[in-house]
Amino acid sequence: MGIDNGSQSTKVAIYDVDGNEVAFGSYTLRETLSPEPGVVIHPDDDLWDSVYGGIKNCLANFRGDPTHIAGIGLCTIRCCRVLLRENGHLAYPVISWMDARLNKPYEHNDEQVKYVTTTSGYLGFRLTGECKDTASNYEVNWPLDRETLEWSNDDEVMKANGLKREMLFDLVKPGDKLGVLRPELACEFGLNTGIPVVATANDKAVEVLGSGIKDEGSIMISLGTFISSMLFRNEYYENARHFFPTLACIPFKYVYESNGIRRGMWTVSWFKKLIGEELVTHAEKLDISEEEYLNRKAQDVPVGSEGLITILDWLSSSSFPYRKGIMIGFDQRHTKYHIYRSILEAISFNIKNNIDEMLEEIDVELKELVVIGGGSKSDLLMQIIADLFGLPVHRREGSSSACLGAAICVCQYLSVYKDFYEAADKMVKTERTFMPIQKNHEFYIQINNTIVKNVRVHTDEILKQTYPIFN
Repeated sequence: MGIDNGSQSTKVAIYDVDGNEVAFGSYTLRETLSPEPGVVIHPDDDLWDSVYGGIKNCLANFRGDPTHIAGIGLCTIRCCRVLLRENGHLAYPVISWMDARLNKPYEHNDEQVKYVTTTSGYLGFRLTGECKDTASNYEVNWPLDRETLEWSNDDEVMKANGLKREMLFDLVKPGDKLGVLRPELACEFGLNTGIPVVATANDKAVEVLGSGIKDEGSIMISLGTFISSMLFRNEYYENARHFFPTLACIPFKYVYESNGIRRGMWTVSWFKKLIGEELVTHAEKLDISEEEYLNRKAQDVPVGSEGLITILDWLSSSSFPYRKGIMIGFDQRHTKYHIYRSILEAISFNIKNNIDEMLEEIDVELKELVVIGGGSKSDLLMQIIADLFGLPVHRREGSSSACLGAAICVCQYLSVYKDFYEAADKMVKTERTFMPIQKNHEFYIQINNTIVKNVRVHTDEILKQTYPIFN
């Protein structure tokens, strides 16, 4: 069983050892709360509720014997902060990766807080009762020693991060055991007692493993709430300017992550809500999803959305707080489906430019792309990406690459295969490959080079003026 706890939902899948998905279930998270500017928190105990609900829903769809499930891999949202009381209960709502406070080290100002951990540490505790966490979900503002994947022994490093060793969970490596499932949960889920819960890494790194990325010329694009792209590498890269080297889901390996798009596929959800009941009604009449209905209608919109250009700054970074989402170029030709296609094209342009900056810095040439996440289910978006990059784009089988990556970690712990690499070779499969259309590629490159790359040069100045008025 692989658990993929994301920003919008928790997905849970069960696999056989060949990587075939035999059951899947999910559970939607509630909307995050923003009680004041810069603060983004998860309501109540929403993360645990979603994991619990996702497991229950997956098992309800499982036609096999639950006692045959040999292990559980846990993958969770990264870059969050969780403050716990001594009994392991939340001392404060889970702080989202979108919260501005996470740009700084932890400040201890609440004596109720006994432990400071991540989502994987907290959810691992809820599953096992053990105060253990994966080392590969700790990055910025944590006192981790990358050379050992243990906590730093330097008191000054610990102090600079606002922490003491006794406030931190013990660390294990991806593919190691966090603990065994609590007996009461095993009984409730119908699983064997003593079933191991296995550590993975940060969610994007787990997706890299579950997408089968291991070649120099291959890159993974993850189309989720936060959209980013990742290369698998053997070495750490110091002082990177246009990407972030992060810990991989294989111990002492790395993935290089391009600059990302905050609230990436969330923008599609935002647009669906704007259309509202009309979209739901049309989709229901055809017995298809709302996304599929939009994709079918936008398929007829010409490449380039007839001049409608979208800039995806719906959630700007702290470096450019004044930036906002932009759509320019409207005229009488444009419909709601032009807007939808323009959003998909904006996602693709943004990804392309972020990846190009990373590739130029490390002097790498791509041969193929693997696209995963909820957005990869859109044939239209997959074709747009293939056309823009001028490269083959692969869609992997299964409901969640992170779930599969978590299951691969279970196989590593159980020694089903020789190592992580053999497990990925055996278990990751391609559903479909999208080939680029050359005339579309040439047109997209023209739009990108002449328009998209230059929009912010002009719009930043006016947005700097509007920011203090409306914020």
